[in-house]
Amino acid sequence: MKVNGKTLAEWIETWKTTPLWFPASSLAGKPVPPRRWHVPGMIPSGTVTLLSGDGGAGKSLIALQLAVATACDTTWLRQAVNVGNAIYISAEDDTDEIHRRLTAIGDVGKMGRLTLLSLAGENALLSAPFDRSGVLQQTSLFEAIDARIGTERPALLVLDTLADFFGGNENDRAQARQFIGMLRGLAIRHECAVLLLSHPSVSGMATGTGTSGSTAWNNSVRSRLYLSRVMDSAGNEPSPDNRVLRTKKANYGRSGGEIAMLWHNGIFLGVDVPTGAEMTAKAKSIFVKLLGQLTEQGRRVNASGGQTYAPRVFAAHPESEGITKRAFKNAMEKLLADSRVVMVETGPPSKRRNHLEVKSDEPTLFHPENQPFQPPSNPSPNPITNPVPTGGVPTPHTP
Repeated sequence: MKVNGKTLAEWIETWKTTPLWFPASSLAGKPVPPRRWHVPGMIPSGTVTLLSGDGGAGKSLIALQLAVATACDTTWLRQAVNVGNAIYISAEDDTDEIHRRLTAIGDVGKMGRLTLLSLAGENALLSAPFDRSGVLQQTSLFEAIDARIGTERPALLVLDTLADFFGGNENDRAQARQFIGMLRGLAIRHECAVLLLSHPSVSGMATGTGTSGSTAWNNSVRSRLYLSRVMDSAGNEPSPDNRVLRTKKANYGRSGGEIAMLWHNGIFLGVDVPTGAEMTAKAKSIFVKLLGQLTEQGRRVNASGGQTYAPRVFAAHPESEGITKRAFKNAMEKLLADSRVVMVETGPPSKRRNHLEVKSDEPTLFHPENQPFQPPSNPSPNPITNPVPTGGVPTPHTP
């Protein structure tokens, strides 16, 4: 059995012959080595960074974009990156899917420094328990990757995703730490950054922490990032194209940083961070705009449901700007509460219907067909001076 490329006997000999112990005073006078970053403040070199994200959020895509930026000397989501060779290993996406994504990212012909390996549908385990002791053993695939890294000397290694590469128990603290230790050994020996992708648990998504399994996963890595969708204060998703990448842990830097992103033409672009209030304001503004347009066209929408339910109609409108049905519903409730949008009742007394209109500051004209008849408070005995509104029921006059 090997651990980080060596058998136990080899490690014992290493500990005997290598001067692992040293006095702190021996560092005196030596230049302090600078901190090496792959992405300054976010992804350190020489260690493992864990990138988790909800299913379908886009973590594989942003990781691939990082690999391309590394190999092609470009920025990543507006961030500078360490330039060099890159290796991207995916156990989730096949070669065709990776090809499609790379084409959306840029000129594939200029990506010669990026090496790809698709293990979709294959046995991608890098380590698994050796026996009942639970100690992990490196697989031949791990050793092959180790050798490849030694040949290419990449600045970045991306592994997508943890569930495919780890053959142990996710909730076993010792196994989690051992697996991260194996990957960190790769990062140290080859002086590269290792980016490991993972899926959060249900509770990790609900709490927004992005964690899963044993706390050892979070404790063992030096940096942890979490990609999530952007939600407003009511828990709604105003735009399905927005994402935010948060630094949840940073042993070597400041945690709590954020990168806002917008999905556009098959890739993610770095954008200014929209607040929940800004997203709600946008949904309300578009709701009012579309309601005004439909009203001018003689098309009525309601706040109750059915085929003409306003949030449903607006979410499917070409000018919705990606605002979801749920976000439009939240916006509608706020607009009704603020009386910026009102419900209007129309139709004959036997078949009254409600629809939405933008509240106007101008006084509205009387539409007798839309209102029940109300007799004048001081009716004149002369029918000529007491006209009956059109559609109303005349009041009998007694001479």
